[in-house]
Amino acid sequence: MIHNKTFRKAWKKFWNPILGFPLLQWIIAIILAVALWGIYFTSRKKITNYEIFKKYRRRPAVFIFWHGRSMMLSPIICIGRMRAYAIASRHKDGRMMAKLQRLFGLKAIYGSTSEGGISVLREGVRVLRGGKYALCLSPDGPGGPSLRVQDGALYFAKMSGAPIIPVCYSASRARFQSRWDRFMVAMPFSKITCRVGNPVFIDSKISAEEFENTRKKIEDIMVQQLREMDAEFGLFKVEQDLTSSAFKQKMRDERAIKKAKKKNK
Repeated sequence: MIHNKTFRKAWKKFWNPILGFPLLQWIIAIILAVALWGIYFTSRKKITNYEIFKKYRRRPAVFIFWHGRSMMLSPIICIGRMRAYAIASRHKDGRMMAKLQRLFGLKAIYGSTSEGGISVLREGVRVLRGGKYALCLSPDGPGGPSLRVQDGALYFAKMSGAPIIPVCYSASRARFQSRWDRFMVAMPFSKITCRVGNPVFIDSKISAEEFENTRKKIEDIMVQQLREMDAEFGLFKVEQDLTSSAFKQKMRDERAIKKAKKKNK
């Protein structure tokens, strides 16, 4: 156990700095893109409300999706010739994902609700007001709580006049990563379903109470999307209100309990 823990620490210390190199990030992004296309083209696809996507794919709109349900949306966006920016973290993982998204046609705005929030909001509103691009973001990112819509997406819509459009995908053959967002990894030869929600507009003069009611309405729509689509395939029920920090602490506590049990045997 001690040997494995030491090895993991040494490997992490060696690998993490390397992941920060842009060239390596591009190589990994290309490998991931090839894998995504392989899954996409070996799977059957069904997209509900595709006419909504087509209407807003090259117009100002805020497309939102859960943090754990982004994987197979990239090929769908690319095939649909969407013109959009995506919010990406400044962390090296976020920059690598931004490179992956770039391979599918999405430009990046770096930042998050917790890091550089004002500048991200300003840049996103500028893009939307330009009238040529949509915006894509996860309203429960970058660290949760899971399946909870944060205010950021609504501010983009309120300040630009662009509608919010909730999107979700599910897959008949999938694995869930052991993370706070229960990231779904679709497998080859799946049936992939994607549901595009109806646009929701936010009035620029909306009251605080109406703002919260609308936020809750959008959240309920998105949770319902995910629950219904996953239920169709009998999938694991993703938990709500998990955060990155709380989930990591839970994993540490569970490892400590297992280690104590082994020691007591």
